[in-house]
Amino acid sequence: MSSAEGGSGVVGGPVNGQVSFWYAQDGLPVPRAPLDGDATADVVIVGGGYTGLWTAYYLKKAAPSLRIVVLEKEFCGYGASGRNGGWLYNGIAGRDRYARVHGHEAAVRLQRAMNDTVGEVVRVVEGEGFDADIHRGGVLEVAYTPAQLARLRDFHDVEVLYGEDDRELYGADATAERVRVAGVLGSSWTPHGARLHPVKLVRGLAEVVEGLGVVVRERTPVTEIRAREAVTPYGTVRAPYVLRCTEGFTASLKGQRRTWLPMNSSMIATEPLTDAQWAEIGWAGRETLGDMAHAYMYAQRTADGRIALGGRGVPYRFGSRTDNDGRTQAATVEALREILVRFFPSLGDVRIAHAWSGVLGVPRDWCATVTLDRSTGLGWAGGYVGSGVATANLAARTLRDLVLLDSGDAGSTGLTGLPWVGHRVRKWEPEPLRWVGVHGMYATYRAADRRELGSNSARSSRLARVADRVAGRY
Repeated sequence: MSSAEGGSGVVGGPVNGQVSFWYAQDGLPVPRAPLDGDATADVVIVGGGYTGLWTAYYLKKAAPSLRIVVLEKEFCGYGASGRNGGWLYNGIAGRDRYARVHGHEAAVRLQRAMNDTVGEVVRVVEGEGFDADIHRGGVLEVAYTPAQLARLRDFHDVEVLYGEDDRELYGADATAERVRVAGVLGSSWTPHGARLHPVKLVRGLAEVVEGLGVVVRERTPVTEIRAREAVTPYGTVRAPYVLRCTEGFTASLKGQRRTWLPMNSSMIATEPLTDAQWAEIGWAGRETLGDMAHAYMYAQRTADGRIALGGRGVPYRFGSRTDNDGRTQAATVEALREILVRFFPSLGDVRIAHAWSGVLGVPRDWCATVTLDRSTGLGWAGGYVGSGVATANLAARTLRDLVLLDSGDAGSTGLTGLPWVGHRVRKWEPEPLRWVGVHGMYATYRAADRRELGSNSARSSRLARVADRVAGRY
């Protein structure tokens, strides 16, 4: 691949696609055997990512006699679970809307459950004895324009109102003591976050689930989900409960094309930095790192000494299409590299080793949800809008409790009463309105960021408010 194709600015360019950088060390897995005919189970789970595997784990732990089958189109971790930025943190999509609909205290309960989820994931990984490169350094979100700083302070105050009394607000000097982002004006830090290796987590979880007796069938695409049935080219699995855990790939299912929009997000990973480069940057605490831009970025310091950094490239493909192997456009790679160098100018010559993309699920109202329809046995969880590494775990525990409640094996719990349970939302607009709206929205967000970079005003660009209204986020 030439540098023009890869967009790295150096001879050879980065590896592009091949699902993600997280598979680079050990290679792509050999898929497990596909379904070999009609089957029955007590619970069939569609999707072998975090949501599906965590759901299988918690159900099997709670009721070991359950016959559980997981059906995965490619291999476990092929989707967002194997391509994300490795942010295990307490953000959840839709909290403010849930506060408006169900009241502030209900949203606080949801937020506290998310805070606890970070520790729950760490507890299970340690208890099951596999490694996922987890480091609990918290989450640091920075501001480097006056408008971003104003949003940061508002954001910090709101998080405290939702119960995060352990969150800390820093000025420029205190932020630089943690990580030296060029031109930083301030930051907000929460301890409720950790860095991890996405593929090590999904692989370890899949192995644990199989060890518990869950049947995992890969290379088995589900083409349709019906009441108590999951239909595949190789047979139909029938069960009292069919749980859809397909997140950004939901649109590929019959009748679901407009349910959740598959939003595209892209990432780059650098070559390992030298000790001198790390000394220049700082980042000794290995916090996950984000910003307050409208078209925001996210990054982590990996266990092997790289920077993995992501953001929106081409945000959406016409007709809710998804990619095959994560290949990323050269312009997107270059845009992410520009963010890297804008944050850390001393890395202007660093080589980009890998670039990739993946999709995440976005509901029309940008609210994550968990639902079980008791009349049909159909359940689903997702719409995480990029916060799925931790949210998938909370969603899975909630699905477990809903199934056990419906089957009469348990009563109501604190999780079944959370405000995201049973939430319904209208579908996305048909094409071409969907494509035009999403591309216009992100073009407007980027324009708003450019305006703010060139301004000393503490007021957010009006363009961003226009994009927010188009998106339906508030």
